Amino acid sequence: MGVLDGRTAIVTGGANGIGAAICRRFAAEGAAVVVNDLGGGTDGSGADAGRAEAVAAEIRAAGGRAVADGGDVSDTATGARLVETAVREFGGLDVLVNAAGILRDRMIFNMSDEEWDDVIRVHLRGHFSTSRAAAAHFREQRRPDGHFRIINFTSHSGLEGSPGQANYAAAKMGIVGLTWSLAQGLSRYGVTANAIAPAAATRLVATVAEKDRAVADRPADDDLVRSPDNVAELALYLASDRSDWLTGRVLGSVGFGVTVYENPTVVAEARSDGPWSFDDLASSLEKEVRAVADGLPPSLFADQVARRS
Repeated sequence: MGVLDGRTAIVTGGANGIGAAICRRFAAEGAAVVVNDLGGGTDGSGADAGRAEAVAAEIRAAGGRAVADGGDVSDTATGARLVETAVREFGGLDVLVNAAGILRDRMIFNMSDEEWDDVIRVHLRGHFSTSRAAAAHFREQRRPDGHFRIINFTSHSGLEGSPGQANYAAAKMGIVGLTWSLAQGLSRYGVTANAIAPAAATRLVATVAEKDRAVADRPADDDLVRSPDNVAELALYLASDRSDWLTGRVLGSVGFGVTVYENPTVVAEARSDGPWSFDDLASSLEKEVRAVADGLPPSLFADQVARRS
């Protein structure tokens, strides 16, 4: 008996890398899968619906259930159509995985309007497109015990602030905020929401981290450590009926390790009995921050404070 027997999932970006690994893993555990992928390049250019169909055909050939969709998730009509397809073909929807994304890397002072807008559109509007349609479907089910799932994809580039990816980092942190909002707003309908920050060998990563590094230079076991299958296993757990307790959390998947991030918390506070003067605010804030700086995880901000002390 599979972990996802009787459940239906939509996976965007499902033709390559992490998305394809998730499609295969879900199908192997009994889920019916709607494989969505525009089939474009890593920068979002072009389209090839045959890529999504190839993954769906592979799943069917292995005895699973899958259909393909080559639509652009940044078009809200695509989000609605994906949910309609899941309901029409497989009788419902239980899991939404938003893994589609593109890159247009550039330092912020060289970034064009189009490079900013395209990345924000595909990631943020793409997540909105599918999440809105899926949320409406989940609400209609009136099943607070439905174990419905929304699994989004953020990035260490956002969580850590990649300097050459301002557009991508902004989009990915926007997805974190969206995830928190979905977890809060949809819990009454039996929906959980999580975000995964993955590290794996994918087409997008290859354009950044390995453009100057030959595959032959990697250690023999590196492909196993960097496999998208590691991320797919975490996505499988989040899609299962055992993960309700984790809703609203951001998780990292790096190699064979899984991390759980702390949601934002106040670490220091400066207070006044009345309106601040500049000098009082500066003195009080710096005193309070310095009081906790030694106990904070290393960060660029903490390092700057320490250097100014």
